[in-house]
Amino acid sequence: SSTPTHDQPLSAEEEQLAEFVSVVLADTEDTWNAIFAQSGSRYSEPKLVLFSGAVESACGFAQSATGPFYCPADQKVYLDLNFFQELHDRFKAPGDFAQAYVIAHEIGHHVQNLTGVLPEVHNAMQRMPQKQANALLVRLELQADCYAGVWANHANRARRIIEEGDIEEAFAAVNAVGDD
Repeated sequence: SSTPTHDQPLSAEEEQLAEFVSVVLADTEDTWNAIFAQSGSRYSEPKLVLFSGAVESACGFAQSATGPFYCPADQKVYLDLNFFQELHDRFKAPGDFAQAYVIAHEIGHHVQNLTGVLPEVHNAMQRMPQKQANALLVRLELQADCYAGVWANHANRARRIIEEGDIEEAFAAVNAVGDD
């Protein structure tokens, strides 16, 4: 299931990006399938939807400004193709690893959903004041970052994907996106 779907025909550049996203998605699937199997569980692979401009998800309508997001209602990661260009131009994080890390972060939210953390936190947030809910949301985002780090470590041990400066660039990308 590591083939992303998209809402319209892709340009040659977008096709190349879609191929890259497919490779990263497959790599996250390898990582999480192995980790879940070690604990005697089965990893349910998410779908990835590529879009341009705006998209309708089971979580509602989203525009490019939303950035990449995970929708637990349909277990899909939504990724705007324009986001990677923005990551390069505006956030100064042009590298493959930074892009892959952002995808792995959204997959981290899927892992949270499968383990029950995501719905538990969302339910708890509805019953508390805004300031406490925001603090809980930050922790949720940090855990998704941790899960992205788990993927990065697994991928690096398997294939030595991390080069000098990649970690700093990934942190810059995540900080610029502003989830946490």
